[in-house]
Amino acid sequence: SILKAFIDENKGQVVALGELGLDYDRTQFCSIETQKKYFSMQLELATETNLPLFLHSRNCASDFIDIISKKRDDLHGGVVHSFTGTAEEAKLYTDLGFFIGINGCSLKTKENLEAMASIPTEKLMIETDAPWCGIKNTHAGSKFVKTKWDVKKKEKWVEGSTVKDRCEPCHIVQVLEVIAEYRQEDPDELCQQIYDNTQQLFFPHCER
Repeated sequence: SILKAFIDENKGQVVALGELGLDYDRTQFCSIETQKKYFSMQLELATETNLPLFLHSRNCASDFIDIISKKRDDLHGGVVHSFTGTAEEAKLYTDLGFFIGINGCSLKTKENLEAMASIPTEKLMIETDAPWCGIKNTHAGSKFVKTKWDVKKKEKWVEGSTVKDRCEPCHIVQVLEVIAEYRQEDPDELCQQIYDNTQQLFFPHCER
């Protein structure tokens, strides 16, 4: 396939396959049956390339786990990113060997925070999903944010500020702050563990 050829030609630069998975909140764009069919086909590429997966799972845990469990022995790990599921779903994913990616969308409600807190530290990753999924003032996790920037409308942006209603890479520190405070963990130690998790999954052959 074209993708397989591209991966073979860029070994060492392509470190994962994704984003791929299921999204049952967006069936107006693609039916459930079509999503399931092509998700299974995409996983075949993962078994051929030995690359980890960058996975999307929204409101589809049962089918997602059913499909991926059938190929578990042929896969090489991955991360279920932008996690918004339950603690029970998080355990199912980690029991399958996957990491869980947390961003602002993962910290909206008390239930989200409880699910996040249930994830073992050695299975935790953080992300921004910029320009989406920032931590808003209405989110349950927002009260734990410590680092803030001056905010400007995009038409009035100046260096050193962030754009109103836009998640940016720098906001990843806010995700870390919420996680550390809610879990009552040292942020520096947590950051180091998350860094190690990322290295383990995506860059296993690099010196640390």
